[in-house]
Amino acid sequence: MEIRLLTLDDHVASFRLGAEAFGSPPYPVEVPPAPTSLPVGREVWGAFDGDTLVARVAAHSYESWWHGARVPTCGIAGVAVAPEARGQGLLLPLFEATLGAAAERGEALSTLFPTANGIYRSLGYELVSSYDTVVVPTAELAGVRPPGGVRTRRATVADVPALKAVYDAWAAAQNGPLTRTGPRFATTDQELVDGVTAVSLAVDEQNAVVGYAIWDRGEGYDPTTAALEVHDLVAVSADGYRALWRMLGTHTSVAGRIRLDTSGEDPARLVLPTATWDVVGRHPYMLRVSDPAAALTGLVSPGIHAEIGFAVAGDRLRTADDAYVLTVGDDPSVCERTTDGGDVATFTPQGLALAYAGAQSCANLRMTGHLSGPTTHDAALDALLGRRPLHIRDYF
Repeated sequence: MEIRLLTLDDHVASFRLGAEAFGSPPYPVEVPPAPTSLPVGREVWGAFDGDTLVARVAAHSYESWWHGARVPTCGIAGVAVAPEARGQGLLLPLFEATLGAAAERGEALSTLFPTANGIYRSLGYELVSSYDTVVVPTAELAGVRPPGGVRTRRATVADVPALKAVYDAWAAAQNGPLTRTGPRFATTDQELVDGVTAVSLAVDEQNAVVGYAIWDRGEGYDPTTAALEVHDLVAVSADGYRALWRMLGTHTSVAGRIRLDTSGEDPARLVLPTATWDVVGRHPYMLRVSDPAAALTGLVSPGIHAEIGFAVAGDRLRTADDAYVLTVGDDPSVCERTTDGGDVATFTPQGLALAYAGAQSCANLRMTGHLSGPTTHDAALDALLGRRPLHIRDYF
């Protein structure tokens, strides 16, 4: 079995394997024209049985926000294995190659949207959140309290930098959102505005942008069946959310539902007058901490002063297993590998992912077998890693 990067010559085989794995129009499938160059910021590794491609894994180069720091992240997508080759252990060498290349690029984390949780758990990933679609009745938005000093207006291309600044301010305060920078987010400002029905802004009395909604009108105008599709709803003030919700609510006579792409405990929900928030779609999200030293260095930790020894054991990909010392204080954190770990708390790879994401406390990790050893630093780890809400706002 040969493991290698795919080239342009592998376009047809890769497309057909993906179409078979993820569904396609009725056969025979029409293969799109081959690209003339490989995409920047994305590479695909394949497993070949002779000349036949039998498995593939795509890797996207991202950065994501964790604990106040931008952390290089390998986003895994497009995982496909031919039915005849399943159960032969091909994903282990594929992920070794894929994440090995990611490590060379400095990508300390890896994330993915799984279709089979168990497969990826065996490779050190664990569920930490989800990317959801929720439905809110449009008529209920009329009850949102009027905002004070904030109005809405349509965005132009000139407004896109201010819109991006709102996203950056919001995302930096969360755990998990992509920074939306780099080659995988190379859309021009004009393309961002032209690619949807509208981008609506919430602006304050000084005309500063304090929120935005990116939305598509959808089909039809029957209020019982039509829905407004909101791809992104972000604000940095409660009145920003109120203004945007009330603007969306003006569609009540032609679109009875708002379908919103969101995640976690969305602060946009806090200004709604009712509890209606029906989840109609969910894409689970998994995290792997491939390089604990890099992932835990540079985190913002005001008010916490500690030197925390810990270890990771059980990583099948062999990149995380080691002993570490994490130093936190008034300056950004520093985490280093150590040869003198001693008797320290030990995480499974999945346990470290859950702790790093703030998705589970140390006590819960101990109950589920993902953390063992001394409890000396459990409170400090919970305080350091459990302070920010977890949000995923981009599907890949």
